[in-house]
Parts: sequence; structure tokens; C-alpha cells
Amino acid sequence: MKWASYERLRQAIAAGASTAVVTRLGDGAQALFDGERWDDGLGLDAEQRAGVARMLVADRSGLLQGSEELFVRSYARAPRLIVVGAAHISQFLAPMAMLAGFEVVIIDPRRAFASPERFAGVKLVHRWPDEALADLKLDATSAVVTLTHDPKLDDPALIAALSSPAFYVGALGSKRTHAKRIERLTEAGLADKVGRIHAPVGLDLGGRSPREIAVSILAQVIQVRYRGALG
Repeated sequence: MKWASYERLRQAIAAGASTAVVTRLGDGAQALFDGERWDDGLGLDAEQRAGVARMLVADRSGLLQGSEELFVRSYARAPRLIVVGAAHISQFLAPMAMLAGFEVVIIDPRRAFASPERFAGVKLVHRWPDEALADLKLDATSAVVTLTHDPKLDDPALIAALSSPAFYVGALGSKRTHAKRIERLTEAGLADKVGRIHAPVGLDLGGRSPREIAVSILAQVIQVRYRGALG
């Protein structure tokens, strides 16, 4: 590994950024992907880059699918689940996700909802979602779920998430609610990205209680992490 590449990898790991190193076994040439930006000394095509990103999200190392000479070494941080809205569903989703190995962050400027009493041991951010997400620096191992039902909170969060490399973006709401959401986000210039939103959020397991919806959301996040958006 060249010294410049090593330094970038070291700095990324020290900063907590997930990074993948792609090595061509024949000559040792390499590319680095820090979950957002590429330093590509291999000239990888779009399909190969997407494959590397999927391996990084899943924290997998090995030969890149479809290649016998490109080896991917993933240095992935714990996946993050960032929940916008300290709702009843969030109270069940947060501890479930933590047990599943996710770093969980709850964003809600309403301190009465996002309180330590309701979310013991969970990182709480009492800021507007767009500001909070900018500071959190979403990367390829981040998942974002909006649960407030309030466009003033959900929409800025979705705009930030869709403009990031987050591997999962989900939003609570009925099909009718989501159709209106799509109209607003399209007007905001995100027509080419709204298809990334999983809505209604979660796998259709049939449950309707807050804890059951939380299970369905976490199940879908895990499914997308390992199998991609199409499951």
C-alpha cells in the first residue's frame, strides 16, 4: 500500500469512518472508498463501485463478485441507525437495534419527547434534523428512519438522507401520506432520489402495534444491509 493511501486509511479509521480498500491481486494497485468518496487507482466501473459499497455496508471482505482479481478489505464501523422522532415506535426500535449491534441516535428538538427517561442509554440530539444530520456525517453504513409524521421534521431529514450515501432511508406513513411526501420532495428537486425511500417503512409482517412496527423496521434495515434494496 502506498504511503498516501495508508495515511488516508489510518485517518479514516481514527475518525470512525468506514473504509474499503480494493486491491488488484495481479499488481497490487489499489482504490479506497471511505463510504462517501473514492480515491480510485483502478478505474472501477459503476457496477464494481456499487459492489464494493455493498460489501462495506455489510462489513464483508473477500473477492469482489464477478471478479477473480479484485480483493475488497472492509474496515467498517458499527452500523448506525439514526431515528428522527422520539415516538412510541422509537422507544421499542432503539433498544432492539442496539441489541442487533447498531449505534443508535435519536434526533428530536422536542426535549419532552426525547428525554433520558424515555430513552435510557440512547444518544439523544435535540436539534433540527437537517442540522443534526449534517454534523453526524452520514456515510454508507448509516440508516435513517423518520417517524414523526410531521413534514417540518421529516422532510428536512429525508432531504439530507437522500443527498447522502446512507444505505437505508425509511419513512413512516400510509401510502397516501407518502404520495404527498413524494410531491413535496419532488418539488424540492429530489425526483431522481425519492425512489430510495422505503415507505410505508418496514417489512409487511402484519403487525400494527408500536413494538411490532419496530420489529418490521429493524428487519427491513437488516435485510437491506445484507441483500440490498431489493431484498
